Amino acid sequence: MNDADLKTDTQQIVVDEVFPHAPQTIWRTLTTGELIGRWLMAPTGFEPVPGKRFTFQTKPAGAWDGVIHCEVLEAVPNERLAYAWRGGADGNVGYGSRLDTVVTWTLTQVDGGTRLRLVHSGFVTPKNDSAFNTMRGGWLKVIQSVGSIAGELH
Repeated sequence: MNDADLKTDTQQIVVDEVFPHAPQTIWRTLTTGELIGRWLMAPTGFEPVPGKRFTFQTKPAGAWDGVIHCEVLEAVPNERLAYAWRGGADGNVGYGSRLDTVVTWTLTQVDGGTRLRLVHSGFVTPKNDSAFNTMRGGWLKVIQSVGSIAGELH
């Protein structure tokens, strides 16, 4: 076995959007449990505190119970939120395969609003191709929902 055999190809989803809202408003949308439930899924146990563990529940598949296990890795108010996103089962192929990724939200104040950049990284190819392809489209819709909900908070 050589170094090339040990390397794993990974993919990331990147969505970048500017909204006409203050970073504080976007941050509130990203870190309030009730609001997260509106743009993604209702979290259980979420707080924007590094080390805090929380879960999401989605549709089970095969040996996977549908629980997404998360842990806040970084929380800098109005600037950056990152959390581990893990789920799936080793025996599953396609939807529900083992996933060990990181979701990072970066907020940057710009003229007239906030640039919101989402990076969901760590999708291993080809094992996570199903999740990557599904979530790529899903995150595009999520970002738009975050902007819409933030617009309601004024």
